[in-house]
Amino acid sequence: MLVEMTELLGRQIYTPDGRLLGEVDNVVVDVEGSKIDGLYVAETSPMLVDDSRATNVPYRWVAAVNDVVLLKYFPRRVSLKKSPSARAGAAEEPAVPAR
Repeated sequence: MLVEMTELLGRQIYTPDGRLLGEVDNVVVDVEGSKIDGLYVAETSPMLVDDSRATNVPYRWVAAVNDVVLLKYFPRRVSLKKSPSARAGAAEEPAVPAR
């Protein structure tokens, strides 16, 4: 089943254990490789990501796409340690879960 990138927008993303992470707000594209690189989620579940911070889910973690997006992997919880520059009031980057 082929899905156009624009059809992913607004779809709910679920972790492997059925917890709602959030909705797809944007698609991150690798233009040189002509492939989807990640799914950007602006508002995440506070149960999964500290402060409901925005995150980019690597597309390699996606197991299935249909009415919803099902992930084959997601960390138990994403927490961020603040860097010294972030404590000083610098702009913070969106959370990117590391595997």
